[in-house]
Amino acid sequence: MPGSSKLKHRSGCPVSKSLEIVGDRWSLLIIRDMMIRGVRNFKDFQQSGEGIASNILADRLRKLQEAGVITSEAGETDGRKVNYRLTQKGIDLAPALLELLIWGAHHDDGGPPPAVIRTMMKQREAILAEVRRRWRNRDTTPLQSKTGEWHLPG
Repeated sequence: MPGSSKLKHRSGCPVSKSLEIVGDRWSLLIIRDMMIRGVRNFKDFQQSGEGIASNILADRLRKLQEAGVITSEAGETDGRKVNYRLTQKGIDLAPALLELLIWGAHHDDGGPPPAVIRTMMKQREAILAEVRRRWRNRDTTPLQSKTGEWHLPG
């Protein structure tokens, strides 16, 4: 059962425990894709432009499932296709991922953050509310505000 496997933790530190689950580049990018684009399948992740190898993708999807961060389900139109979706535990990572996005853009060597990032910094709660709404409704349209003022890249 996903989320039921017990990991042997390096320490009792909550940061260390969190990093054991999502502390690698690929896991966070997989979570990002599901958060921004909704339900995804294996092919979608491979075509996201990040260049993840299929064996690494399969491993990370399995680990995220075992940790209870994502779940898998048969595709609606093709039962042979497996779709992956964030669980409540996974969507709870939205604030942390948004902060990583803002932090990365703010400290990019390319200069000051673009207008969209500045807007994100000011509208954190609205963005998080929209991410959660889209997750509840299984909405896979591109993430943007109702007024079109911001969108998440990726």
